[in-house]
Amino acid sequence: MSKKILIIVLTISLVMMMAGCSLIESGPVSSFDMESESETESEEDLIVVGFSQVGAESDWRKANTESMLSTFTKEKGYELIYEDAQQKQQNQITAIRTFIQREVDYIVLAPVTEDGWDTVLSEAKEAQIPVIIVDRMVNVEDPELFECWVGSDFELEGRKVCEWIRAYLEYKEIPAEEVNIVDIQGTLGASSQIGRTRGLKDAVRANGWNLLEEAAGEYTQAKGREVTSRLLRKYDNINVVYCENDNEAFGAIEAIEASGRRVGSNISRGQIMVVSFDGVSDQAIEYARKGKISCIGECNPLHGPRVEKIIRDLEEGRTPDKYEYVDENVFSGDISITSINLDETVYTVTILGK
Repeated sequence: MSKKILIIVLTISLVMMMAGCSLIESGPVSSFDMESESETESEEDLIVVGFSQVGAESDWRKANTESMLSTFTKEKGYELIYEDAQQKQQNQITAIRTFIQREVDYIVLAPVTEDGWDTVLSEAKEAQIPVIIVDRMVNVEDPELFECWVGSDFELEGRKVCEWIRAYLEYKEIPAEEVNIVDIQGTLGASSQIGRTRGLKDAVRANGWNLLEEAAGEYTQAKGREVTSRLLRKYDNINVVYCENDNEAFGAIEAIEASGRRVGSNISRGQIMVVSFDGVSDQAIEYARKGKISCIGECNPLHGPRVEKIIRDLEEGRTPDKYEYVDENVFSGDISITSINLDETVYTVTILGK
């Protein structure tokens, strides 16, 4: 081999050795590293939503949570940070402050009660994080502390159910003075409780019914059973139990049947009429079909898609409506009343087949 060729071979070998050292120092670029880098970039593109939920006290609440969880997924472009407040407002305030520290893009709040939000929502506003309220409302001095609200007209729900009661009693020719009602209220101070209670009180005044007592059932089956048992021992003339959600109604029915009384719409023959709200669970619909629950005012829990539409509008520079009410029905297994009329608006009653 000539000296010239030998020099060329040695030079090539040296270059290759240097390249090898470089690879050893920096490490090979694997497909895993490329995927990790791509995944990091993808994570940064996600819209981060912090969701503070009241808890899991009822079938409605669980359905509402599932609607949010199934809507705000990574596949749809979101990272959802979910916090269950376990019925405690302080837990929600702590969660919102955590969301602010984490610099989420949006905060979604389903508040325990209406009052007590001014300070923490002011902190969110200062951090320039839009807040969307769902289900229950908030009572704040500055309405600009939240972007918008989406949920039910709870007072209208109450008025619909009470109008069904009035129409049914009129159809059966039952005098108003013979109607003795107890109200198993929801979580005191919650928008749903305030609205449904107000709807009943207005109907009591307008129709001349007897409202024997109001008692908090906290939207749970156990509390509904406990409160109804106490009221049945206190009053021997109860013939209508107005439950402010289905879970309370389940408990009330247990208490009524345990006392030896019968549930049903035929109060002129000694039955106790039970009415309720939500209409979410299979059990509630089955009870309505069988007449154990005479009437249910629907409360739609599927807010996830509605909240996502609001966020998409905000992302694209559109201004959503400040308040967005959802449309809701009235359910009954009794064929006597097929529609009700409120403020010159006719609402069809959905009759559930046997």
